[in-house]
Amino acid sequence: MSGETPAPAEAGRAELLPHDGAAAALNPRPAAPSSARPQVVVLDYGFGNVRSAVRALERVGADVELTADLRRAGEATGLVVPGVGAFAACMAGLRAVRGDQVVDRRLAGNRPVLGICVGMQVMFDAGVEHGERAEGLGEWSGVVERLDAPVVPHMGWSTVEVPAGSRLFAGVEHERFYFVHSYAAQEFTQGHDETADPRYTPPLVTWARHGAPGRDARFVAAVEDGPLAATQFHPEKSGDAGATLLENWVRSL
Repeated sequence: MSGETPAPAEAGRAELLPHDGAAAALNPRPAAPSSARPQVVVLDYGFGNVRSAVRALERVGADVELTADLRRAGEATGLVVPGVGAFAACMAGLRAVRGDQVVDRRLAGNRPVLGICVGMQVMFDAGVEHGERAEGLGEWSGVVERLDAPVVPHMGWSTVEVPAGSRLFAGVEHERFYFVHSYAAQEFTQGHDETADPRYTPPLVTWARHGAPGRDARFVAAVEDGPLAATQFHPEKSGDAGATLLENWVRSL
């Protein structure tokens, strides 16, 4: 967002507030660039491998700040939402620091956001764990559920099925990435079914599988959707392949 006049509200989103008073924390003016390195904030809300994410992003060329400060999270060139643990607990942590509002307003203004692991899962409508449903951010339609596989959690290195045209996976389309999870989105129909608006560019969806051959559960491994990108795996723990993916994201900012 830029300028003094707030952008008009998009359908389904609250109108953005003026750039003054308490609203300024959620609707900041973009900061003037201070260097050639993109400014990235890793949102610190109590859930996630934040230190390893900070180090990995710094190594691929970003100036990184770990903070829960709303103004800094809004001003940054890119925002990273990490996450580990339970879906409901992560959502509670996000809401406690108003991270849900920061993500919503960044995306309304076409400002890049990257979700990692549960930080990806919370972008969906909801998560169901142990029979309990928790509401997510609702950026994508769908529900995160337990993997239907003989061995859970899925822990270790897996290949992914990358769609044509992916910028996030450029150069690492056939590499392995490190996963640690028991839950995932196992369907992604948004923009990919007969009801989709033909004027709408559907998200690029990367898939992975877990389980014995013939019984492997397919799940969403990554999504690229305009300013919003996310991975179910941990790029910060995925060696050279993960570093390349993060570098691709940082270069896109």
